[in-house]
Amino acid sequence: METSPTIHVGIIKKKRIDFRLAGKFNITGITPPLLGIFTATIEKGKLTLTGNNQLFAFENEVTLVPCNLSADYFEIKEVVIGIDFHWEQAEDQKFQGALKLVILDDGIQVINLLPIENYLISVISSEMNASSSLQLLKAHAIISRSWLLAQIDKQKELMQSKTVYQLIHKTDEEYIRWYDREDHTLFHVCADDHCQRYQGITRANNPKVVEAVQETMGQVLMYDKKICDARFSKSCGGVAERFENCWEPVPHPYLTAVIDHLQPTALHQMDLTVEENAQQFIHANPEALCNTSDEKILTQVLNNYDLVAKDFYRWQVTYTQDELSALILKKSGIGFGQILDLIPVERGASGRLIKLKIVGTKKTLVVGKELEIRRWLSESHLYSSAFTVEKSDFTEKVPGKFTLHGAGWGHGVGLCQIGAAVMGEKGYTYTEILMHYFRNAEIRKEY
Repeated sequence: METSPTIHVGIIKKKRIDFRLAGKFNITGITPPLLGIFTATIEKGKLTLTGNNQLFAFENEVTLVPCNLSADYFEIKEVVIGIDFHWEQAEDQKFQGALKLVILDDGIQVINLLPIENYLISVISSEMNASSSLQLLKAHAIISRSWLLAQIDKQKELMQSKTVYQLIHKTDEEYIRWYDREDHTLFHVCADDHCQRYQGITRANNPKVVEAVQETMGQVLMYDKKICDARFSKSCGGVAERFENCWEPVPHPYLTAVIDHLQPTALHQMDLTVEENAQQFIHANPEALCNTSDEKILTQVLNNYDLVAKDFYRWQVTYTQDELSALILKKSGIGFGQILDLIPVERGASGRLIKLKIVGTKKTLVVGKELEIRRWLSESHLYSSAFTVEKSDFTEKVPGKFTLHGAGWGHGVGLCQIGAAVMGEKGYTYTEILMHYFRNAEIRKEY
């Protein structure tokens, strides 16, 4: 790999796309370049662009290329961000690079084509506050670059092998699902939290972010001559989780059960796959890098819509019987009847539930993995699947109330953003931060 590759990012899919071209954009075979406000729709099976008293029809797709990459941009109206999370909202977003529109099923898929380093500047600005320490920003640049290039390599391997990527294991007793690559065939990654939060140039690029990306140009995490599938989450809750407990059952030696403390305590070193130990750990408040309430540090990692969440290291959610049974029915589509119990079946290295048995008056089923558990037990997503269950207010052996006591925010695999921010504030270098969270890996320059 000698030059910075081009990345294809899926922005949004809708039946109608309203967009503005702020600058001149070329379409092969059409002159002069387009400029101004346009609408894309599907008319009689063809992709149709209308605007500025012009009408163009294309068989299936069209790519609009900016005349000036650094100056020209396009704006997409009503892009939904934070899909299914508590901060979900729609906003107009601006993007540099080429705009590709493709008919997909019954809608139009918007794809942004741009150099990977430009993408990284936006991702880091979107994922974290640009006031973060330079060392944290550098670490994040390398993680994001590594993850992205690893996904591109994986996509190529799957296409070449023609392998069907299995995401669901379903029987009468179990429903196990993980979320990773199920809808990314026309592009490398999506723009929302499912992959990495990407909002183009909608938010200003801070000079420190540009510096962090440029000074780590081409640097990636490597293990055994392959680019690492690097991951990160907001708060590990004290111990990082193993990759295979959240996604496909393929262990990665560099994504292990890292204790998020520079001097681990006995509590951290317990085997959290053992239920009694997990209960003790989750109900405690152990010291950890990510166990901080320092506003200066938190604002480095959490944007305004994330800062509404304060209690993420240890948290609590309570449901009535009616609320919980209705919620599980809504999210799973399965009628369990009244919920009698939520029983931990299998936990990972961080205490996160990999499998949870839901016992109802009409149905009993084991659900997994961690994200599916979080989806079924919240209108958006639970902070994490590292939780214990307290039942109370019984009526004839039927609980009237369920209280979930939890730890951490996110899947917990790889870098813990809040813990890494603390390390940055303490003066650790980006190399030291990365080596703390990605054991057995090394940093190499690929281009």
